[in-house]
Amino acid sequence: MAKKFYVIWVGREPGIYTDWPTAQKQIMKFSGAKYKSFPTKAEADAAFSGGSVSSDAGAGSKPRGSSSKTSRGNNLSAPPIKTDVVIYCDGGCDPNPGKAGSGVAVYQDDQLIQLWYGVYNPNGTNNTAELSALFYSLQLAQHATKQGLSAQILCDSMYSIQCIRDWAAGWEKNGWKKKTGEIKNLDIIKQAYALYNEIKETVLLSHVKAHAGTEGNELADRMTMVAVERKDPAWVQYEQDSNNGFNIPALLKMRAG
Repeated sequence: MAKKFYVIWVGREPGIYTDWPTAQKQIMKFSGAKYKSFPTKAEADAAFSGGSVSSDAGAGSKPRGSSSKTSRGNNLSAPPIKTDVVIYCDGGCDPNPGKAGSGVAVYQDDQLIQLWYGVYNPNGTNNTAELSALFYSLQLAQHATKQGLSAQILCDSMYSIQCIRDWAAGWEKNGWKKKTGEIKNLDIIKQAYALYNEIKETVLLSHVKAHAGTEGNELADRMTMVAVERKDPAWVQYEQDSNNGFNIPALLKMRAG
């Protein structure tokens, strides 16, 4: 794997970092963080010593799994840093509550490499489907980090992100209870939170705006409807054409969730 250099202009400790986990700590939950990865030290030195923030800082030259539309930075709540692997997850329900399914799109080195769908629930909710998608994304991210790859998960459900990243720790300390009543979807929250705790120092979990033209988010959305249509309760890898890989334009024309 080629070495990368991470420039952080705005963060806890601005500077140039040579490994993703250390760089991530400088920008994790840091409001207004500005950062970008570079393939060579010379480029990183020039960018950092220039004293100005790159116009596309925080996203690399183009967000992974994004259309040219999203590369302007308008459509992502937290644009992905240029990590090796970017995982988009989504959940869908038609109606809500009703037939629910989850979907994931995985990119590595700017290329779509995997699509996943499943966890069909005939009596599910959108939140349950979103949490399931996030849980399986955490598993995929963990697999990537074990291979020495940097990873980021982009989820369009702030509810799911806050359950796992912000609220679960307090709920756990309180015996998995909250003052305002029942914690809904507690089983999947517990599973996802336990996994998140294992990898949170090496995997960045961020929000992406839904249905804003971001290719990875749109593909994850299409997979939620594949799950609903195929009624598969398992977690299944979507098939590629044996010769041509994924036909992304055709996938994007599929039914949206």
